[in-house]
Order: sequence, then C-alpha cells, then structure tokens
Amino acid sequence: MDDKHMQIGEVAARTELSLRTIRHYEETGLVIPSARSQGGFRLYTEADVSRLMVIRRMKPLGFTLDQMRDLLDATDRLDAGTGLDTDEREALQERVRTYQQAATEQVAKLRVQLARAEDFAATLGARLEQKAPAARA
Repeated sequence: MDDKHMQIGEVAARTELSLRTIRHYEETGLVIPSARSQGGFRLYTEADVSRLMVIRRMKPLGFTLDQMRDLLDATDRLDAGTGLDTDEREALQERVRTYQQAATEQVAKLRVQLARAEDFAATLGARLEQKAPAARA
C-alpha cells in the first residue's frame, strides 16, 4: 500500500470521528476516499483528513450538511484557482467570509452558554458547601 494513503481506521483515530460518521460523510458526498485498495478498502490522503477536520469543526457550530458542502465547494474552487475570473473569485471569497462570520457568531453564543454553565456549576458547588456542615451535625 502507498505510504501516502491511510485506511479508514487510521483516519477515524486521527480525526476522532467514528467509522460510521466517516462513511456517512462519504454517502452524503462531503468526502470521497481518494482511492480504494485492491481489496476494496477506502484509502484516504492528508487532504481527505483535512477535509474531514473542517467538517468536524463545523458540526458543533450547528452547520448543516448542505452548508458544509457549500463551504467545501467554495474552498475547493478557490484552492484550485484555475479558470476563475475576478468576479467568480470574489463571490467565492464572499461565501467563505459569510461562513467565517457565522462561525464567529456561533462561537460567541457558545461562550455565553459556557459561562452560564460554569456559573450554574459553581452555584451548585457553593450550595453543597453551605449544606455540608448541617448534614454532618
């Protein structure tokens, strides 16, 4: 087997995604294995792993599969860079900026949620400490 290719198990370990999730992303067209072994096993490259990491990072921010597909299409086309006129390049960059802004907004919302959760956990901890002496008496 080519050293540049990894089987799905190694990709799952590296991305912390389950085999089932990786297969689902393949079924939905988000990532396609770069090759197949003679035995039919999926083979992935570093580029495939990078693509899966983008998907993994988008998922907890609430992006849909269609949004993931749209962003990956835009970044793929920008990365290829060939055959794009100025208007097309600017439109693709604007699409990526829109996703970047949405991600930034979602991160801010998650920070608020995290702060509230930490405050709640601290409140519970303080209540337990207040009640502890009375329980011992």
